[in-house]
Amino acid sequence: MDWFNRLPRWITWGLALPILALNGWVALQIFAYFRSQLTIFLTATLLSFLLNYPVQWLSRFRLRRSLAILLVLLGSISVLGVMGVLLVPPLVAQINDLTGRLPSWLDSGMAQMNALQTWAVELNLPIDLASLATQLQTKLTTQLQSVSASVLGLLPDAIGSVVDLGLTVVLTFYLLLHGERLWDGIFQWLPQEWNTHARPLVRKNFQNYFLGQITVALLMGTAMTLAFLLIRVPFGLLFGIAVGVMAIFPFGPALSITIISFLTALKSIWLGVRVVTVAAVIDQVVENAIAPQLIGGFVGLNPVWILVSLLLGTKIAGFLGLIVAVPVASSVKSIFEDLRVPPSPPEAEPESESEAESVPDSTTLASV
Repeated sequence: MDWFNRLPRWITWGLALPILALNGWVALQIFAYFRSQLTIFLTATLLSFLLNYPVQWLSRFRLRRSLAILLVLLGSISVLGVMGVLLVPPLVAQINDLTGRLPSWLDSGMAQMNALQTWAVELNLPIDLASLATQLQTKLTTQLQSVSASVLGLLPDAIGSVVDLGLTVVLTFYLLLHGERLWDGIFQWLPQEWNTHARPLVRKNFQNYFLGQITVALLMGTAMTLAFLLIRVPFGLLFGIAVGVMAIFPFGPALSITIISFLTALKSIWLGVRVVTVAAVIDQVVENAIAPQLIGGFVGLNPVWILVSLLLGTKIAGFLGLIVAVPVASSVKSIFEDLRVPPSPPEAEPESESEAESVPDSTTLASV
């Protein structure tokens, strides 16, 4: 193999890349075949990772781990059930009301566009808003019809989703109970250097990312809901919770604020201006003042790489890939950066006192 080591690096990579591409393609085919089962396993793994922190906190009170896990699972299901009872009915009512009002909002938006077109004609401005408004109305109507059809198409899958949810809960319980031994066995197959460095880095990145994003989403959703209700935005509860949910994902707040501002601007242009102003101020305060304190230990990525990781994660694993793409990419970056740093040279051992006394110093030699 000496001749292989003497080859230029670009030839080595040229020989290795086809093999890596083939292995990646085979892995994607395997994942596509077992997509449903792997999605359940990955979802349960993510839930067990997040729920492990309250389990560890309860274990400090000398509770058995199995009892702590059961209490955490029952508490989480109870909280979700209470939130569902309190929030789902008004949210469903607001969604139905919004669907009924959208046609009138579109008509209001068309009227505002026509008024702007008349104003532009009076000022002799070369702007044609009439054709733009017609195209916009056609596209919005088509999108609304497709969304309604897709929602109706999801109804037959409700039973399968309930079964998957039950399997996810059961698997989450067993991962909380025996997950540590499972990961110990998996990481033993990795080289010792990777086992030593990769595991704490992955844990740290996932912990900082998800705990930080969930906290930011709660703050964002609460602040947006209160602000929208304060300035009397229609469907303020629905819009505020939507921004909070989208805050879990990168670029989610900006996208949701843009959509909500556009919808409210259809009803009234000044209402849209108020919405985008208030939402932008809250977003900047949360993102620049609070989020850095919560996600300070998270290894940052270039926004371009964040977007690339989101596209790849969505292509490979769908919605779940969208959730875990950024922490996975950050973990890979951290591992390679940690392995790339050369080890520090060992410090020289101090000489013994007898050796130090036997060596004359420069002043002694000068005196002699």
